[in-house]
Amino acid sequence: MVDPAEPDVRIEVSISDREPVREFRLATENYTKPLERFNFLTYLKNSVVVTAAATIVTLLINSMAAYGLSIYEFKGRNIAMLFVIGTLMIPITIILVPTYLVVTQLGMVNSLWGVILPGAATPTGVFLLRQYMLTIPRDLIEAARMDKASEWSIYWKIVIPLSLPAIAVLAIFSIMWRWNDFLWPLVVLNRSEVYTLQVGLNAFQGELDVQWHFVLAMTVVT
Repeated sequence: MVDPAEPDVRIEVSISDREPVREFRLATENYTKPLERFNFLTYLKNSVVVTAAATIVTLLINSMAAYGLSIYEFKGRNIAMLFVIGTLMIPITIILVPTYLVVTQLGMVNSLWGVILPGAATPTGVFLLRQYMLTIPRDLIEAARMDKASEWSIYWKIVIPLSLPAIAVLAIFSIMWRWNDFLWPLVVLNRSEVYTLQVGLNAFQGELDVQWHFVLAMTVVT
């Protein structure tokens, strides 16, 4: 053992002199103190709003893009899909500053919409839904068009119900991504009242000390 006051002095303790832990109790203060000192209920509400709104917007935009790239026949369709897949190779750190500048110009800094909208369209979601929609029989689409069904009706009443398994998978992925997202909310949110849970947990990590008992307890809550 080392004494912090005298680091050069070595302290030796016999194993036989050590006493086992005789008390075991639940440290409920690790849960109550952060809830009293920080607005964790506000952070929880913000995370729920961001996750729910972002998931709905993501499913809507990605399904529309996938519908256009799978149902419509047009020149350059495969090239457009290659561009979508190619964006997967671009690290988020490259587009972080340009995206922040756009969000700043739109006045969405320190707003939950600044967290929700930039990641609304994901190439993974477009690719997943597009590949699934390609398996839908084309005869159903042509029969609906012969019955004078509008493109919106075909999309909403035929394609979407048949694509529910893929949409459910994308919804699960989106919820996980948005709930655990840390970097972008940390960049775009500066006021504590709009923090999400992951950014709020960062308050327990100082430059020289990390309050692990609070971090681990609040991780259970989140």
